[in-house]
Amino acid sequence: MLRSMYSGISGMKNFQVKLDVIGNNIANVNTYGFKKGRTTFKDLVSQQIAGAAAPGAGRGGVNAKQVGLGSQLATIDTVHTQGSLQTTGRPLDLGISGDGFFRLGTGTLNGTNITLSDTTFSRAGNFYLDQNGYVVNGDGKFLLGNGNTTIQIPTNAKSFSVGADGKVNFIDNVGVLQTAGQIQLAKFSNNEGLEKAGGNEYRQSTNSGLPTTSFPGDVGGAGTLVAGALEMSNVDLSEEFTEMIVAQRGFQANTRIITTSDEILQELVNLKR
Repeated sequence: MLRSMYSGISGMKNFQVKLDVIGNNIANVNTYGFKKGRTTFKDLVSQQIAGAAAPGAGRGGVNAKQVGLGSQLATIDTVHTQGSLQTTGRPLDLGISGDGFFRLGTGTLNGTNITLSDTTFSRAGNFYLDQNGYVVNGDGKFLLGNGNTTIQIPTNAKSFSVGADGKVNFIDNVGVLQTAGQIQLAKFSNNEGLEKAGGNEYRQSTNSGLPTTSFPGDVGGAGTLVAGALEMSNVDLSEEFTEMIVAQRGFQANTRIITTSDEILQELVNLKR
């Protein structure tokens, strides 16, 4: 069979994956804290027809003759660029300006302390209060503060606010300013090494590095918090539609390779009548 047919098949498979990634990006264009994906390709293997030859007496060198046998998927990257901050005015909508992730956990509570059974990380800052006053995300996971502590605002508090340094303050029922805790952000040496866990969350992987925690705006290098705002998706629709056109045309070109190879094979079959 012709080598070009198998090369075309490999190209079609790769562009299918590229379209899958683009489709996921577009589907999450309005997902808070979402980071877009990107696909890259690399050539597969090359069949060597003739090797290279070094220059000799009275004759120059000869380059190798190789035929490529298709392409393969190189990487699917997660692009962790800053998304724009949209003002909402809601006090528990928190946007991160700069580096860092919110720390989310589930486990056994003992007051504000928690024995963690699972920890995830997120850039989505839409948080809520449960019936006991704990700050949780939309799935009920606790927002973690200093160490393995949760943040609990008394249900009889008159008002509360979140500062740029992550401190959660509230006015108690007698009008005294109190502190419920301070949000800690996590940083990784390799953000792109994090694994997507669904639900706007990430998990630590063997290539992300260990998380280092610091308060927002502290010397640890984490960004600051913007209360009353949410980080939007960093998906650029104009870029995604352009990449979609490129992927579509690339897919079509590879189908033409297969069609042309099939026509050549048909001609070879028709040599014997």
